[in-house]
Amino acid sequence: MKKIAVLAIVSLALMTGCAPEVGSEKWCKAMEAKPKGDWTANEVKDFAKHCIFKTTE
Repeated sequence: MKKIAVLAIVSLALMTGCAPEVGSEKWCKAMEAKPKGDWTANEVKDFAKHCIFKTTE
């Protein structure tokens, strides 16, 4: 039973580490492919900031 729990935790940690960084080209493309109804308010804000109104800092 403990082996299954450890395996589940390790698997979850590995999967969450694969998400692209917010604002990156890969993240923008992933958001464009995601249905707009599934976006959170933070994702909408970040998409507008990083993908539509790209600022040069």
